[in-house]
Amino acid sequence: MLFNHISLRTGIKSTIITSNKSFEKWHEIFGMDTVLTAALLDRLTHKFFLVNRNGKSYRMKEAKSMMGSKNVNKAVKIAANT
Repeated sequence: MLFNHISLRTGIKSTIITSNKSFEKWHEIFGMDTVLTAALLDRLTHKFFLVNRNGKSYRMKEAKSMMGSKNVNKAVKIAANT
């Protein structure tokens, strides 16, 4: 469904997509279908602008300020181990 939507918009409308995964890992999102992923990326990356943002999470910063950094760090460690 996403592929059809992107195909119809190609060259007509702008599309913004955000992801925390690099293009090399997008096949994981689409059920390991590398052909579909390659076709989708082909359409998305034709005449595109890539904004690569690296840095600390705004959500984590907000959570730390609300809860205190010690509690948030502990919660992150617990979540990573589950």
